Amino acid sequence: MTDDDYGQKLDELDRLLNDPDVPMQPTLIWQLLDEVSKHETDTPRLVTLDPAAV
Repeated sequence: MTDDDYGQKLDELDRLLNDPDVPMQPTLIWQLLDEVSKHETDTPRLVTLDPAAV
């Protein structure tokens, strides 16, 4: 998933959860949450090592 896809999914989640004119769609909300959470865990994280501990 690209960063653009990620942003679009977050925007869709925001719309589904916060727009009072949109009917609640729990299945779609959970699907989007699952996809977003996988993207976050796939994102590399910068780890800083303490030189004194090496």
